[in-house]
Amino acid sequence: MRFTLPRDIYYGVGSLAELKNLKGKKAIVVTGGHSMRKTGFLDKIISYLEEAGMKVETFEGVEPDPSVETVLRGAEAMRKFEPDWIVAVGGGSPIDAAKAMWAFYEYPDTKFEDLITPFNFPTLRTKAKFVAIGSTSGTATEVTAFAVITDYKKGIKYPLADFNITPDVAIVDPELTYSMPKTLCAHTGMDALTHAIEAYVSTLHSPYTDPLAMQAIKMVFEYLPDSYNGDHKAREQMHYAQCLAGEAFSNALLGIVHSMAHKTGAAFKNGHIPHGCANAMYLPNVIRFNSKNPEAFARYVEIADACGIVGEASNKVEALCKKIEDYNKVLDIPAGIKYYNDGMVSEEEFLAKVHDIAKNAIADACTGSNPRQPSQEEMEKLLTCCFYGTKCDF
Repeated sequence: MRFTLPRDIYYGVGSLAELKNLKGKKAIVVTGGHSMRKTGFLDKIISYLEEAGMKVETFEGVEPDPSVETVLRGAEAMRKFEPDWIVAVGGGSPIDAAKAMWAFYEYPDTKFEDLITPFNFPTLRTKAKFVAIGSTSGTATEVTAFAVITDYKKGIKYPLADFNITPDVAIVDPELTYSMPKTLCAHTGMDALTHAIEAYVSTLHSPYTDPLAMQAIKMVFEYLPDSYNGDHKAREQMHYAQCLAGEAFSNALLGIVHSMAHKTGAAFKNGHIPHGCANAMYLPNVIRFNSKNPEAFARYVEIADACGIVGEASNKVEALCKKIEDYNKVLDIPAGIKYYNDGMVSEEEFLAKVHDIAKNAIADACTGSNPRQPSQEEMEKLLTCCFYGTKCDF
């Protein structure tokens, strides 16, 4: 068994300034669209790194759901600049992309196909160390051994997993989240809740991960509604909650909510389903499915108890599902795929693809640690219920 976290986690308002204390010669800053530049945080990061005595270059424009092509372009930029620090800032996408770029920078002959096998990365840190700075409160990629990269030609999101890509330094500064749009706050917040719940019931949960997962669950239920409405104190607590959830799932792994989200996110022709939104829609029915496993049922009851749900144990799991569904309503998250983005995914397209999506979801790296292994038929049933937004009975 193994438990791995970044060597240093700096947290609190203003903790971004810790970048001034890094020792090195060159840093490349990897970020997404314009939000970090528009809010002034990118300039602040560059200034801190220059104050540390480093030459700085930027790689901007990492798209949501980053592609293999973007990763390869970023790695090429790194090979030309030769940084000894990679500093990734933003939501999950730029940090995930930078983790994959890191591997191709240090090992130019690596093939993407080599990296999609879990825990198959080459040994990193031969050229650079890694700093991750999250600006959203959900993915926790700043503390995890995971990244998600999309192969758009195949329409599949690949979760990359290896302790090598756990960052060396994580900076958890809630100031970066204050300008988050409400929808992003909702989706990332429910992503954090899913991380914590899946980690708590994972077959690889442990005494090291359980307290982190449970504390994150309680904090998300307490602070997410106020964070959604823009309260800065709540956003600070959500930023810490999602980090705790990341520390838990990076070591306990996840389950089939994530398998389903990975394989539906890029599967449909009219657009993408945001990862956190997909998790939120799928989580209640996956809990119902998993609760047929006695150990998982008992652990869901423990979650319900911690969240103040009262009554008979036999009713508590369904009450937990109802609580999650009620949060989805408050956060304006649809009940099912059919209702996402004004019916972006047609019934015809879904039914034509559900068999292959189910097959790919079962093969996903997250399925192995789920407490109940689904058959092809069961996965198709789960996905179909999640399309129509109906309660799944198993």
